[in-house]
Amino acid sequence: MGEPDRATGVHSLSVVASALVAAVLPLPLALAVLSALPSLRARMLDLLPLAPVPGLVAALVVPDGSVLVVPELLLGLRLEMTGNGAFFLGFASFLWIAAGYFARAYMKDAEHIGGFCAFWYLTLAGNLGVFLAGDVATFYLSFACVSLAAYPLIVHDRTERAKRAGLVYIVLAVFGETCLLLGFMLAVEGAQSIQITDVRAALAANPWRDLTIALLVVGFGLKAGLVPLHPWLPLAHPAAPTPASAVLSGAIVKAGIFGLIQFLPAGAEPGWWSPLLIWAGIGTAWFGILVGLTQRHPKTILAYSTVSQMGLVIAVLGTSLQVGVGTAALTAATFYALHHGLAKGALFMGVGVIQKSGRRAAGAVAAILAALALSVAGLPLMGGALAKLAIKEPLGGGVVELMVMLTAVGTGLLLLRFLFAVFGNRKQNAAIRPPMGLVLPLFATGAAALILPWLLFGGLAGHPLAYAFERGNLWTALWPVLVTAAIAGLALGWKMPRPPAIPEGDLIVPASAVVAAAGRGLTLLYGRLARPLPVPREPLLRITGSIISAAEARLASWAVAGTILITFALVLIAANALPGAR
Repeated sequence: MGEPDRATGVHSLSVVASALVAAVLPLPLALAVLSALPSLRARMLDLLPLAPVPGLVAALVVPDGSVLVVPELLLGLRLEMTGNGAFFLGFASFLWIAAGYFARAYMKDAEHIGGFCAFWYLTLAGNLGVFLAGDVATFYLSFACVSLAAYPLIVHDRTERAKRAGLVYIVLAVFGETCLLLGFMLAVEGAQSIQITDVRAALAANPWRDLTIALLVVGFGLKAGLVPLHPWLPLAHPAAPTPASAVLSGAIVKAGIFGLIQFLPAGAEPGWWSPLLIWAGIGTAWFGILVGLTQRHPKTILAYSTVSQMGLVIAVLGTSLQVGVGTAALTAATFYALHHGLAKGALFMGVGVIQKSGRRAAGAVAAILAALALSVAGLPLMGGALAKLAIKEPLGGGVVELMVMLTAVGTGLLLLRFLFAVFGNRKQNAAIRPPMGLVLPLFATGAAALILPWLLFGGLAGHPLAYAFERGNLWTALWPVLVTAAIAGLALGWKMPRPPAIPEGDLIVPASAVVAAAGRGLTLLYGRLARPLPVPREPLLRITGSIISAAEARLASWAVAGTILITFALVLIAANALPGAR
């Protein structure tokens, strides 16, 4: 495909490879524009599965280290195929293809289909752009695109539930984008470069290291569902149309994980960040399980499962900061995210298929969903068990590994609750069959989740496939499933009371109450301040007002204001020039 430059390790792209990489982003962007044309709007739904195809092909055939630079765009747009980036690009593109095919059947009679398609394509372009970006400007623009363009997908149904979810989502998304922008500015200033490799290499020695990492963790952690930044996720997933839910959980959430992979200084031991991320991830994993067990809507349960699983990935990324663990932890996190993205995308599609199935067809679909649920829970010899085995070594044993392994029990119970909830959504007429346009992408994505980990285990886990068949590893995968089955049996036999219902979005409920109370307090305070002041204060206010008016008149003059601004600028320049100012 291209000869590598031995001095730089960068591949020069062939014409075909260049065309593939160059088409990944412009194709969905062009289709987004065409979706706004009334004459073409109806046909855009049929093209949804085609838009991610260049991304999938590029991930398969373009060699690692390949770079495409377009100096005329942004600050010099740089698209780069990295090792981990190729895996994220490949599985995300595959999921977008399957979900696009699913959407053709699911959304064919929906209203506002032109807007849905336009923002689907924009979100797709941003999502794939994140995995290809080689410079900070391109990365930030792609990340902002995937964040903001997903909002219309969430509110597409225009129900009160969707509007509330959209409000929470957009407020948190803008907050996250602001944190990322500030973090990127500090990181670029410290590295004196906008290339991601330079920024990551310089971050550990950056004088604003802790503040920069904190801003990046907040921005990326919000997208990945890190508690307490997660409330948008269990609100948005149930509210969005099912194909949008599939890519939200399977691919879009992974943009936050990939951001942490790209920017965290792996192996650099940046202070206390490693244990902080490890325990924040473990706390998120358990939070998602415990709150998810109180939910009743199947898509909400899956959303909390995503929160939990991404917590585990963040815990593994926390170990990557330790010396000697970095590369292995990043690769293991990539492997785990790949399996989760495919499995969770298929599970969300399964919710939509069950809703359009009678009792007979629903039974077959439920069997597929049960196999995927067991895989995510880590049943031996399934794709999820291989993913859990891959993250075991970076965790390093001890309490951390035990806490992570125990989450497999909670995950099993959570997904068992999901299966009971989703099976209750089937049609009562046994003869109803779901459209093949819904069934085929479910089968394809589910099969990929179950089979692909076997093909990639040797390369990503760093062990031969026989390692998964060792007795100790088989037992490590089996005992959580046995404990899950025992707990479920006891719960069914004893008819235990239902857990308390925690509202979707959990922490957003008390947060909203605090904001509402603060708003009422400010309104009351404003009302009191707006009352006529006592007469003794009026002369003082008149004098103060005269002074302020005079000062305002002075400052309105460019001569005065300009002098102040120039003096302020000179003080800043002088301070910056002092020894030790940097």
